Amino acid sequence: MMSRKTWHLKLILPLSLIFLIVLSCGTSESRIKIALSKSSPNYVTWLKRANPDIQLINLYTLNKNVAIEVLENCDGLLLTGGEDVFPGWYGKETDAGRCTGMNLHRDSLEMAVVTKAMEMKMPVFGICRGHQLLNVYLGGKLIIDLPTDYGQSITHMCRDYQHCYHEVYVQRNSQLYLLTGIDSASVTTNHHQAVDFLSPLLSVSARSADGLIEGVEWLNPEGKNFLMGVQWHPERMEKNNPLSGLLAEKFIHECELYLKTKTH
Repeated sequence: MMSRKTWHLKLILPLSLIFLIVLSCGTSESRIKIALSKSSPNYVTWLKRANPDIQLINLYTLNKNVAIEVLENCDGLLLTGGEDVFPGWYGKETDAGRCTGMNLHRDSLEMAVVTKAMEMKMPVFGICRGHQLLNVYLGGKLIIDLPTDYGQSITHMCRDYQHCYHEVYVQRNSQLYLLTGIDSASVTTNHHQAVDFLSPLLSVSARSADGLIEGVEWLNPEGKNFLMGVQWHPERMEKNNPLSGLLAEKFIHECELYLKTKTH
């Protein structure tokens, strides 16, 4: 016959385990996790200003398969700025010599995690290179070099990139306009490539004075994940600039909504 002491231990131990599991899930699952394709202090500051409690994960140090597994436990993907996307991804491989720097590992990694994020209908935000990569991923093409292929009526790249600004003009029929409520604002810029042929799945949300595409979003967002791409660098701008702080807040809000769909 089972003693009262033995029966008591067999009952208490499972209940204790259940309590620990519930407590662990409650503390970890309620915290928003955002994956960055390649982290840097500016992006961390930009997101943490909007919500200091979020958890940020740098995917760049991981191999592709591990990065995909890590992303499965995240609530959003931020594609950050950086090197030129290899033009072979959009049928211009013969122009690779006109690129100023490429990173094939990063291209492959980001294409893989964007694929996973789209499958999961996870919020995705692209900045500069990230904005361009989204267009390429969805079937668009890029201008290889703005000064030689497009013109220089607007300065999109400066040696002193921290003080390189120009005006962007928000399209009235865009989600970006609904979010910010502004027609134009000055932004920090630093790029020699840009969207050329726009993906048929995207629409333009902002342009510069020379007509260059500066912002993209879904053409038909119904049934799709949140997606936004901007050519400028909101992470280098003041929080009170409507094309900086509001964008971080919106992205994190969409990540929060995504998290809630997983936990309910």
